[in-house]
Amino acid sequence: MGETEGTYRVLQTPGARLGIQKTTGVSTLEPGQNLSTAMASSPAKMHERDLPIKIKMLDNTVEVLDIESKYYGQALLTEVYKHLNLIESDYFGIEFQTIQSYWIWLEPMKLVIKQVRRPKTTMLRLAVKFFPPDPGQLQEEYTRYLFALQIKRDLAEERLTCSDNTAALLVSHLLQSEIGDFDELEDREHLKTNKYLPNQERIEGKILEFHRKHVGQTPAESDFQVLEIARKLEMYGIRFHLASDREGTKINLAVSHMGVLVFQGNTKINTFNWSKVRKLSFKRKRFLIKLHPEGPYQDTLEFLLGSRDECKNFWKICVEYHTFFRLFDQPKPKAKAVFFTRGSSFRYSGRTQKQLVDYIKDSGMKKTPYERRHSKARVSTRASNTDVPKQSVPFTEGLRTPGSPASAAAPFHSVHSSSTPTPVLPIFAETSSSSLDPRAPYTRIPEKNTAARAEAGRKLTQQPGSPMLQGVLVDHPQLSSLMLKSPLGFNPAFQVNLNTAGQGSSPLLSPVLSDAGGARIEEDDEMKRKRYPTDKAYFIAKEILATERTYLKDLEVITVWFRSAVIKENAMPEGLMTLLFSNIDPIYEFHQGFLKEIEQRLSLWEGKTNAHMKGDYQRIGDVMLRNMRTLKEFTSYLQKHDEVLTELEKATKRLKKLEMVYKEFELQKVCYLPLNTFLLKPIQRLMHYKLILGRLCKHYTTEHRDFADCQNALKEVTEMTSQLQHSLIRLENFQKLTELQHDLIGIDNLTAPGREFIREGCLYKLTKKGLQQRMFFLFSDMLLYTSKGVTGTNQFKIHGHIPLHGMLVEESENEWAVPHCFTIYSAQKTIVVAASTRLEMGKWMEDLNMAIEMAKKSAEKSDMLLENSVCNRSNRSSDEVSLEQESEDDIHSSRSSLDRQSHHRANTTMHVCWYRNTSVSMTDHSVAVENQLSGYLLRKFKNSNGWQKLWVVFTNFCLFFYKTHQDDYPLASLPLLGYAVSSPVEADGIQKDYVFKLQFKSHVYFFRAESKYTFERWMEVIKRATSSPARSSLLLPKDEKDSHTD
Repeated sequence: MGETEGTYRVLQTPGARLGIQKTTGVSTLEPGQNLSTAMASSPAKMHERDLPIKIKMLDNTVEVLDIESKYYGQALLTEVYKHLNLIESDYFGIEFQTIQSYWIWLEPMKLVIKQVRRPKTTMLRLAVKFFPPDPGQLQEEYTRYLFALQIKRDLAEERLTCSDNTAALLVSHLLQSEIGDFDELEDREHLKTNKYLPNQERIEGKILEFHRKHVGQTPAESDFQVLEIARKLEMYGIRFHLASDREGTKINLAVSHMGVLVFQGNTKINTFNWSKVRKLSFKRKRFLIKLHPEGPYQDTLEFLLGSRDECKNFWKICVEYHTFFRLFDQPKPKAKAVFFTRGSSFRYSGRTQKQLVDYIKDSGMKKTPYERRHSKARVSTRASNTDVPKQSVPFTEGLRTPGSPASAAAPFHSVHSSSTPTPVLPIFAETSSSSLDPRAPYTRIPEKNTAARAEAGRKLTQQPGSPMLQGVLVDHPQLSSLMLKSPLGFNPAFQVNLNTAGQGSSPLLSPVLSDAGGARIEEDDEMKRKRYPTDKAYFIAKEILATERTYLKDLEVITVWFRSAVIKENAMPEGLMTLLFSNIDPIYEFHQGFLKEIEQRLSLWEGKTNAHMKGDYQRIGDVMLRNMRTLKEFTSYLQKHDEVLTELEKATKRLKKLEMVYKEFELQKVCYLPLNTFLLKPIQRLMHYKLILGRLCKHYTTEHRDFADCQNALKEVTEMTSQLQHSLIRLENFQKLTELQHDLIGIDNLTAPGREFIREGCLYKLTKKGLQQRMFFLFSDMLLYTSKGVTGTNQFKIHGHIPLHGMLVEESENEWAVPHCFTIYSAQKTIVVAASTRLEMGKWMEDLNMAIEMAKKSAEKSDMLLENSVCNRSNRSSDEVSLEQESEDDIHSSRSSLDRQSHHRANTTMHVCWYRNTSVSMTDHSVAVENQLSGYLLRKFKNSNGWQKLWVVFTNFCLFFYKTHQDDYPLASLPLLGYAVSSPVEADGIQKDYVFKLQFKSHVYFFRAESKYTFERWMEVIKRATSSPARSSLLLPKDEKDSHTD
């Protein structure tokens, strides 16, 4: 088998388990060294004759740089970036072809002549190395211009394969960027002399047709549109590495921000997300991916590449991609081996994406003024280097070895690209003799930017979602401005997740605490528990206490955390601030006092002096009655929640700054649910009081001294809930619609009056390619179907809609020979879909038929709403277009929702439905609201020995895990849709009482409660919330619904 030649342990990031032993990455640098000092400490170079290095820029002009023979790769990169005045340089690299004709990247830490075997004759070229999933992450328009040139190059080299429509649309935007507004004669002349595509004559008409529509579009806007279209293509940023699997099947390997990809031809057949990968290694020609064990599947995958060098090259690219997109900082340097080393020590040595973004923001370079101009090829000579004002020194400035030539001693010489053609790879996009300087489309106005102050010994903060906190110290004078700051400025745990989709974390991979490092409950702890009261009323009172603690923490999300966010950014108008916080602050203050009363009463109840005797303190009814009467005074505040939710939604649509703060806040750990969900908590809490008091009244006999108080408290809270019941149903519907409005791409005004959400879930739609997984959303007036984006932002993009008016639904298993299949007929189109189970099919057909009956009564209103809400989707054919075949309507809709795509939560109900192949109705959501629970549980894995004590919150179909009830945000979560809850069987080997078992396929967890009552409550709420009850009054027509009472 041979020894492993190169190994890279993937630093734990969002998908892995928390609490496991911490591991850190390694680097080839000495301890205490950074890239700059490592260069400076190399032996002094002897002066040798210069070598002319030819570098092709992204506009296909060729520059010649005279370097010394002992020049390091980093010094060459620095000169190129300095020549281009490029700030966001870490996205780029220099590549060259080997003798075997495959492309490799120039390594910064190696001598150039050690890498480029024939430096005098080899053509190096500047290229984009790291492709972010969203061009909005690029801070500078100049960087986006260079990215657009890379897309242009990829089109010409047939790397970026796409449909003719998409190719024509891309070229039309490139034309707008380069020659300005449409002029047919000028366009045709330009296309004759400039090759954008290998066979562009075939689609020249389409190119001109699209270009005609871009009149008035600036070059910067055109560049942005090029990137917006390109990033949605499956081949965006993909570089193939020929390989074969264990069976000898020819495949292509690639790497992206989300992980390692496997293609067959140009079709992606598998993705190994970074969250699933434990280790990457290679042995000679074999490339190995070791995954985190998951069920019966193999955890090590093996691929065979053409040679050892090709295998090592691909391994290096994977290491660099993982570090750049997934880590906050470069890996910690490892100590040098004393006697010998084994395997490759290669590690990425540049800045990570997070460092780069923070560097641009903190240093103020983003504010450098510039003017983007059309890059018309009309000038016969290139602009000189002095035409472009100098800007702030980039991060790589000065990273050259002693004796390396300064910029004055190592000038660039412009050479026409056609005079030095690349012999091995044809470049179709060669420019004419009038090529401009690659910086020419930008004129920068110099500003004096203060250099960032160095801060050594900064403690690193973990990337959001990463399951371990790395207490690594980095000593790097260049990284002072990369301090990872809290968005709110006062809580270091309050991190913005910049890697939303790149992380590829699905709800199924949400980290659950491992059994390492947790608090253990031994037998003596059990003896302590046995000293507490065993009366059922005591445990019901404890449930009130536990859920009240969670409820108060939920209120703090608004009253403390969100308030701090909007005040810090001055993002909310004063009127809205007053409306929001004047309503919720009094409620929060009341519940603070209420919680203290409950805590005091429970403390006395379980005190040693009265642990075994009846006393005045072993009851809760008097506390509940007193506080329910006080709470009635706050009914007017609760009735204003409708206005608060509506005004907040209007303001976020109207004010861009508030929208950004809102979306960024939703990404924080403390905001573990959609933000507007927390605004419904006060009304929902009244429902909980009603249910809990009802259980107390059932438990007590009428003669019990606590019964009368509990009965009266129940009457008080029932009076309040009857007033607010209809308001709650309306608000829950509005909250769900606004949540979907934020998370779906391609729809406006989803919250139109009269529209009701009914069901969301996963179905398989029959297309020309076979059954394709789609996410369906059923409303009272239409059915939407969407697909999950390929951009890594985890969002769902709308593919089509069908109005309910005139719709017919029929079971069609026999017709199509597809299990659990049914057909949806409408005037516009007919689609065939299949559910995962017969039960799922029944739910969908029942809901669809009920919704169709409702729609008949409001047909005109429904059509009007549909016409105003869906963005230009009515011209879709019944056979939906594949993801890479974007129409121009798609491009405009995605452009308008760009900001939404870069800020997105990944653990929503729709994502859980997608991964678990299930669905959830509005009735399920309402039932889940009633079945919320909190408390301490002991948790155990299937193969672990000890029990770990955790504070567990069950809400929104999900378990959230905390160390204690005082924690501000959850450590991990476990969505329970699809899980079965039961008691352990003998084979499980659980010898404890009050244990329930959660299982989904091979995933098994055991939870242990403290009493029979608590055990039964957890079983009850999980069963009720994760199973679909019969249809309730939520689907009744309006006239019937108004007469409905709880």
